[in-house]
Amino acid sequence: MSKTNMKIQKFFFVAAVSLMLTGCGLYNKYEQKTETPADAFGTIQGAAGGESSIATMSWREFFTDPLLQQLIEQVLANNTDLNSARIAVEKSEASLKAAKMAYLPSLSFSPQGTLAKFDDNPWSKTYNLPLQLSMDIDVFGSITNKKRASKAVLLQAQMREETVRTNLISTVAQQYYMLQLLDRQLEILTMTDSLWNASLETQKSLYENGKAYSTAVNQMESSYLNVKTQIVDVRRNIQATENALSKLMAATPQHIARERWGSAALHHPDALGDTGQRMFDTQFLKIGVPATMLEYRPDIRMANHAMEEAFYNTQAARAAFFPSITLSGTAGWTNSAGSAIVNPGKLLLSFVGQLMQPIFARGKIKANYKIAQLTQEDLQKKYVQMVIDAGNQVNEAMADCQVAREKYAYYRRQVEVLHDAYAGTHELMDNGKTSYIEVLTAQENLLSSQLNEATNMYKGAQAVIALYIALGGGTK
Repeated sequence: MSKTNMKIQKFFFVAAVSLMLTGCGLYNKYEQKTETPADAFGTIQGAAGGESSIATMSWREFFTDPLLQQLIEQVLANNTDLNSARIAVEKSEASLKAAKMAYLPSLSFSPQGTLAKFDDNPWSKTYNLPLQLSMDIDVFGSITNKKRASKAVLLQAQMREETVRTNLISTVAQQYYMLQLLDRQLEILTMTDSLWNASLETQKSLYENGKAYSTAVNQMESSYLNVKTQIVDVRRNIQATENALSKLMAATPQHIARERWGSAALHHPDALGDTGQRMFDTQFLKIGVPATMLEYRPDIRMANHAMEEAFYNTQAARAAFFPSITLSGTAGWTNSAGSAIVNPGKLLLSFVGQLMQPIFARGKIKANYKIAQLTQEDLQKKYVQMVIDAGNQVNEAMADCQVAREKYAYYRRQVEVLHDAYAGTHELMDNGKTSYIEVLTAQENLLSSQLNEATNMYKGAQAVIALYIALGGGTK
């Protein structure tokens, strides 16, 4: 071998080694290194300690009402948004499969025939029947990083599906308890309608006997009619809520079967008892540690996979600075041998190796790399903010549970004393010892406190559901 050939080989060897060393790190796998606040929950009064969390409970364990479970199953089976999320997962799976196939060579069959004539010479007939093969050699990780990015996109689609799923579970549960609240309000108003009708009849009797003024009868009747209008509003709200749940099921408007309020424990057997505040008592609501939230919340995991995709996109953009190597070959039959035409045809074989090193691409490669880096940085900051927002949601939900628990005892006692006040003033009015104003005030205050007590129970249930979802529950 001549010295010149040896120098050329040495040059190519050194160049190849230099390129490989320069491209080090392009095959590195993604590792989540973004620091998040250790105290994401902040300070929560009365929070249950320990490592366990209600987020580990499946939604069937958390929502024990059989009719609610059946309703959730129907929504999860038929909801249009969830089905779209499932289809998005299947699309991402197809894209990932295509990315994996990029390692394999492409093979194509492209037959070609030509008829040519020059002056008075006879027609010349040529043909080519080649199989063409082309293969990209992934020396600097471009294909690998694109495949890994596609996998991260698939994982994001799966987490997006879980996010839609948990949000649906939360929405269905809240709407279901809203129906129970409206049923309770309708029950209270119907009972009030009966009692106030009796009061109105009593006032009319007193007026007919000259023991009351017409103004008393009119104000009593106005208050009574106000209850009637509230009953109409509640019935309309029940219909609207049932329609909303029907839409979630992708079904036509229909009646939604439901149990009475308090007939099933919301999240724990001990939460069902004589005292309603057990349902949202913080001693039964184990929140665990913030790290658990990161493991269970699908939106946070989706944000993590978005950072993973950005990491591999950055790696792929960096790989664009290095040369690409393509191997191609052709095998087939042809009767065209240069300028001569031979019959029958002969076997044609050709192999080509091509290396392309970018030198000047009008700044496009550099710009793509910079954009990929900035995207990665932006997603890292958004990830930290998402963890902070999630911790805030947990803190807010626990605070709402605490408020509902504290208000429960006050509302319960208020209903008791106002009921006694109403009964006492009504008896005094029957005996002509007090005015209708005191009776009217007592009965309106009693109705208001009863409705407020029911609404507070719903807000407590709403807070518990929000806490369950904020911690990452509902994924099982």
